[in-house]
Formats: sequence, C-alpha cells, structure tokens
Amino acid sequence: MPALIKYFSFLSVGCILWGCAFVNQSQDAENDANQTNAATAYAEIIPPQPENMIKTTKGANELDLETPLRCYVNWETQEMISTIPYNVNAFRLTRNGRNDPLPKFEVNGYSFGTMPAQTAFKKLLKEADIKVSAKNGPYTSISAENLRGDLSGVMSMLANAGEVYYSYNADRKQITLDRKANFSLFVPRSRMIMLGLLDVLRGAGITDMTVDWQDYSITLNADYELVNKIQNLIKYFTDNPVLITFDVSILRLYPYNGQDVKWQDLLKTFEFGTIKTTKTGVIGRVLTSSNELNMEHLQQFLSQQAKVEVVSQGKFVTPEQWFSRFDVGKCGPRNVAESDLSILARTSLEKEDNRIFAEITLETTGGEVTKFNMRSRLGENFVIFGIPNRIFSDGKAHSETVVFMVPRIIRTMKTLKPIKNNL
Repeated sequence: MPALIKYFSFLSVGCILWGCAFVNQSQDAENDANQTNAATAYAEIIPPQPENMIKTTKGANELDLETPLRCYVNWETQEMISTIPYNVNAFRLTRNGRNDPLPKFEVNGYSFGTMPAQTAFKKLLKEADIKVSAKNGPYTSISAENLRGDLSGVMSMLANAGEVYYSYNADRKQITLDRKANFSLFVPRSRMIMLGLLDVLRGAGITDMTVDWQDYSITLNADYELVNKIQNLIKYFTDNPVLITFDVSILRLYPYNGQDVKWQDLLKTFEFGTIKTTKTGVIGRVLTSSNELNMEHLQQFLSQQAKVEVVSQGKFVTPEQWFSRFDVGKCGPRNVAESDLSILARTSLEKEDNRIFAEITLETTGGEVTKFNMRSRLGENFVIFGIPNRIFSDGKAHSETVVFMVPRIIRTMKTLKPIKNNL
C-alpha cells in the first residue's frame, strides 16, 4: 500500500514502468473486469433501432463547410507549382475539458506487481480518499517499483505507462480514466494546409471532427496513438515541407452499345507518346499521359462512345509520405452509388526532376477495390479506368467508373510573421 504524505517539498522521482498483457491479480481487477463484462452483456441485448425512427433531415446532413474550398476545380488554369507561406508558431495541440489541479501529496515508495492501470490508480489514491472512475476499461496492465515524488508526477507516469488519460474533479474528489481525451489542433491560417491536415486525419480513419474556419482549429477525440501521429505531423511542418495536391474528377460512363469502352482508340485519337505508361491493378487499369489528354479532351473522347456523367470533382492534399483521403461523396450527390468511394493517396517527390511517386488506393466501406503505384513527371495526368460500376451498385445498366487525377506541387515557406490572408 502506498504511503501518501501531506506535501511539503518536491522530491525527485525514481521509477521503472513496464507495459504488460492483460492479467487480473487482485479483487479490484476482477471487479473491474466483471463490470466491463456486465456492460458488454447489457449492450448486446439493446434492440435494434426501428427503420422508421425519426432522423435528422437529409438537407441538414448535407451542409458541409468545406464544399466551397474542396469541391471546385478550375480545369482551364492549373498552376503546377505554387508556394504558400505559413506561420510555424500557429501549430498548437491543446487538451479540452475540466481537469482540476490534484491535491498536494507526496508519494513515498509506491510499488506494485503487474495489474491493470485502473487498479494501480485505485490503490495509489485510496489513502487520499479520491475515487476512480474507469471508462472503457479494463486497461493495459503495468507494474512499478519504488515510485516517489509529487502525486501529479506519479499520476502522469502511470497514465503514460497505461496509455490512458485522466481528469480530476476536485468538487467530487474523483479521477476519471479514459482511453481518449478531447483535443483542439490549431493550425496556420492557410486553407491548403488545413485541407491537408484534414485529409491526413481522414486517411488515418478519423471522421468525427469539428472544424472551426474562424480560428483554424480541428477538435476531435484522440487516443495516445493518434496524439503521437498529430505531434509527428506538426514536427513535419517545421522544415518547409512539400505538399502534393490532386485535382480529381470521377466520371460514370454508359456505353451507347451496351459494350465496353474501346480504350485502345485513345492511340488513334491522340499522337503517339501522349499516353506515357499503363499499368494493370487487381481491378481496372491506370495510365499516365501528357496534358494533351486533359479533362476536356478526355470527355470529348469518351462522349463518342458513351454517355458521360460527372459524379464528383474536387481536390485533396497529401503531405509527403502521409496517407490522405478524398471521399467522393463530399463533392457530389450523396445518393449515387459512387458516394461510398474513397481515394487514398501517399506520395513522395523526387526533387531533382519533379517526379512524383504515388500510391493510389480506391476503397469503399466494404473494403479495398484496387490499388496502383504510379511514377510520373510533373505535368502528367493519371486516369484510372475499367472499374465496373456494379462494384458500387446493383444496378442493371452496364456502366464504368473513371477517375481522372492531376497532381500539383505546393511548396511551403515557414515564417514567424502573422499571415493576414487565408491563402
């Protein structure tokens, strides 16, 4: 049992902490596990929601503040290389919510064997008469030997070892543990940097975020793994990184004769050399081309063989070596089959000759559709074609989905001066 002594002076802390597998070696741990099992059992018997349950209206759900920035592409004037300044000091990650200062106690020799983190907290705080509420437990098991020092310092070490967050309510004398905490990420006043950060977070599977375009902040719930990813992303921006942005258009084709589009006719329509490379994926193919095969000329070629519908178009930003994601449904009708499609990209730039290496993945909520690795020069375009539309829909009409992508380079230039305009 730890000895808690009323605080008089700060002593140095010496400790050894190990992360271990889940085990139950105390009655407290057993009780925590029983509570978790009871909660799980209760959750399993909740009846499903009725289909006719009242829901938020469709029009309200479709409001998206990113649309004016993300869902417009000027295909006629595209700047291949641009530079944006940004204030590097604007990056800041802050934790939200109430977390009162802990009482002034000193920990004098706290040791314990392997046990879940919530049990270790309970044993530590028992003499201080502080209750512990553990959400989403049980947590990773830890052990420690001869912990000494200020209570808040020891608490931080236990929390880091167990990868949990704690908050203290002084009025209730209660510590609440959770795997996640609410954070706000403040970023420079640059629209492209903000879009890039949003696309990286979505690439990591984070979708529940609140974006404030007034103070340029992103608020979200994050666990230790995500916080580390965000901190690494902030570090990435301290060295004038390169961003690669993609202008994207998703087309749906209905061939006039009910047959496949004859893509071989591209070689009859355009000069030899316009098509630079082709590559076959698990499903579909990808080609790289010169700008002679641009959005206008591609639609003209396709319209000779099929009815062409623009399903969605927009842009997304990929910091080098980070996965970013573009959700097709954000920039098009939500009721079309392709609205479930997402484009994931990770890119790198060979700076000597501006060659771009890109890993492009198409996926839906049902899983990965296809994937390509592409290497191209700046000024070349990507066309992903041969994707049967029945992947996304059970519709009977014969159709094909085409993804047209134009990569562009944004060089960043950090400064310590405030940025007046939202570039």
